[in-house]
Amino acid sequence: MGSRVQDLNPNAEIVSKQACLAVNVAAATGLQGVLKTNLGPRGTLKMLVGGAGQLKLTKDGNVLLHEMQIQHPTACMVARTATAQDDVTGDGTTSTVLMCGELLKQAERYVSEGCHPRVITDGFDAARDAAIKFLEEFKETAVPGTGGDESDEPTTFQVAENRELLNCIALTSLKTKLEPDLAQAMCDAVVDAVQCVATTDGSNMGDEPVDLHMVEVMHMQQKMGCDSKFVNGIVLDHGGRHPDMPTKMDNCHVMTCNVSFEYEKTEIQSGFFYSTAEEREKLVESERKWLDERCKQVVDFKRSVCKDGESFVIVNQKGVDPLSLDIFAKEGILCLRRAKRRNMERLTLACGGVPMNSIEDLSADMLGWCGKVSEVTLGDDKFTFVEDCKIPKSCTILIKGPNKHTIDQIKDAVRDGLRAVKNVVEDKYVVPGAGSFETACAMHLREHTVKQCSGRVKLGVLAYAEALLIIPKTLAENSGFDVQESIIKLTEEREKNGLKVGLDCNSGEPMIPADEGVFDNVRVKRQSLYLATILATQLLLVDEVMKAGKQMGKPAETNHDLDD
Repeated sequence: MGSRVQDLNPNAEIVSKQACLAVNVAAATGLQGVLKTNLGPRGTLKMLVGGAGQLKLTKDGNVLLHEMQIQHPTACMVARTATAQDDVTGDGTTSTVLMCGELLKQAERYVSEGCHPRVITDGFDAARDAAIKFLEEFKETAVPGTGGDESDEPTTFQVAENRELLNCIALTSLKTKLEPDLAQAMCDAVVDAVQCVATTDGSNMGDEPVDLHMVEVMHMQQKMGCDSKFVNGIVLDHGGRHPDMPTKMDNCHVMTCNVSFEYEKTEIQSGFFYSTAEEREKLVESERKWLDERCKQVVDFKRSVCKDGESFVIVNQKGVDPLSLDIFAKEGILCLRRAKRRNMERLTLACGGVPMNSIEDLSADMLGWCGKVSEVTLGDDKFTFVEDCKIPKSCTILIKGPNKHTIDQIKDAVRDGLRAVKNVVEDKYVVPGAGSFETACAMHLREHTVKQCSGRVKLGVLAYAEALLIIPKTLAENSGFDVQESIIKLTEEREKNGLKVGLDCNSGEPMIPADEGVFDNVRVKRQSLYLATILATQLLLVDEVMKAGKQMGKPAETNHDLDD
């Protein structure tokens, strides 16, 4: 029977009943097939080619889903859900797509045998709740010796100080996006950055979130990707504007200010009229005198503050005219003008001190301090490194690479690595990786949850348990091992010892992920289970896809001139 929508709009395009489910499953499994080969440290790369010939090499699921042109409505919905997962947790995009596609694939087996989709979705919901509950039991504390009960929860400070675990988390995330050697090089930079902004001086004992906006990610197109590094301070993307200013300084007092050292226009429209050259000279002299006095105040302040072996740096948000720059250069002061506002905010967090809006009340406690300031010129661009700060609350990750492809790839990976380490510091718990949670959860659902359900809901739980195994199966497939043999080995090892076992992607044998330092985020797993289940449930319950917009309902225009 045709849809009632066609009675209202004859131009509507409709897919109904069984064909509708087939279309949705085909779209989800098609997207799953695209991203499947990217999963894990042994995954392959994708090359994205733009309309103008731009190239991008990546294995990051989030980047792929953002950059690809997806036209199928169901595939678009899956892609948006997966990218929402990345926005919330910073990882798990590929896992969510795989899980959603596999849930629909498993459900189709039962629906094709006559089982109603509503029964399957009820089973999915029961299985998801059981999986979330099992995740809470399966997770491990990020600080050994804590987490036994609610009163013994580890603090943010304790987790941030556990560098060995943070290194493992960062490496697990980075190895799925970068080459092993490059991932190892970036791991230390990522952990240093998070430890810097997580207030590891002991002040953050509660649940204050880690602000990753305080980590500046800068890039310089030079050298190799392995030369990328963490800078304990700030890298400014501009330098001094006077040839005589020093380019390397040690033990620097840093003055951040928003003060004008140049001729200013009047606030209202006004003019100055003169009849002789002498009058004009007097005007210029009076303005110059006002600026010279301001510069002299700063120079006197510098002389009173700096001792032997100390330097003085000015970072100004407003302009500094050439004559003022010359005064500062003669005094050995490095002056940067028209600094960006975000740099000014980060600079005070990194070096300390207070931004000054006036030079009338200058005092030494308003200055910041850093151990080293140096200027680097790269082509036409200048970079100023402000390093070796005492207690920085802001820092920089400097990414280097020979070309744009390498830099983009490292930037995407560093972003995910930062989020992964931040999640652990805030969650205070980790989940063993390498497919260990999915294997254990699938066995738990089959052995316990199925027995607690009654009727045909069991079918949905069994389908969910089978779908969970898509993660270890894909890891085995991408590593070049036999899928069924790998799953059987994992299951047997788990049944025999009851340990949290995962798949070793190098040997294909079961391993203890905690011993190898392979960990995942709790919130990523939790969010992935929720999102994949909800989306699969909604797509299963769709029984009609209608393309019937307003434009399609308009009657066809006729040429009345021909009718006459």
